[in-house]
Amino acid sequence: MSTSGLPALISVPAELSDQVAGGALPLAVLVAALAGLVSFATPCVIPLVPGYLGYVTGLSDVALEERSRGRMIAGALLFILGFTFVFVLASLFVATAGRALVEHRVLLMRVGGVVVILMALVFLGAGTQRTFRLPVKPATGLAGAPLLGAVFGLGWAPCMGPTLAAVLALNLAGDASTTRAVILAVAYCLGLGLPFVLIAAAYERWAPVSAWLLRYQRRIQVAGAILLIIVGLLLLTGGWDYLTRWLQTQLISDVEVLI
Repeated sequence: MSTSGLPALISVPAELSDQVAGGALPLAVLVAALAGLVSFATPCVIPLVPGYLGYVTGLSDVALEERSRGRMIAGALLFILGFTFVFVLASLFVATAGRALVEHRVLLMRVGGVVVILMALVFLGAGTQRTFRLPVKPATGLAGAPLLGAVFGLGWAPCMGPTLAAVLALNLAGDASTTRAVILAVAYCLGLGLPFVLIAAAYERWAPVSAWLLRYQRRIQVAGAILLIIVGLLLLTGGWDYLTRWLQTQLISDVEVLI
């Protein structure tokens, strides 16, 4: 179905329009968001959620269930802003390196695929996942929430490395543009950060959800590892390019993107 007869309501930057029309970006965004959700369900994050929320809303004797929902949500959003800044910078660094080595794009994509597969094996329990203890102690409350988020992004990056590696590798599967790098990093951070906001908005319901996540944590990790292995194999074999070309042909080859 063609929409060529309809006027464009808002102009779309050519770079973004080309990526969306090519089918690569929407698929990569979905994978990045799912990777963020899987990262949240890791042992690095779930047990620490109450502590983070307590820290960003200010340490006190008031139980989290009795604290202001508005303050809890604001603290969670500022916390997410902090680690989003860190992960966006990391994604931009990889994209910049990818552009500098653009003539070796295929090789880089293959190497990225191998790294993602190895990270998936780590996710399944091979080797160890560590965290860095940074010598930084942010102020408690909303003022220190962004810095705490940045410390979280830096200190827990090795533990979240398997899923983060997949997102960074997806930069190399496209044109390694700045736009693509930012979009994929933000999608990952939305997947990782949205649960924080939902928990802050309804903390009194967190206990049963936490118990369920801990009960099925291994299954979630295995599902995440399978996702990473699939992405790694697609990057390693060139199947990612084939899949995105197929999406373009089958789904949106005759559709103009109007935003």
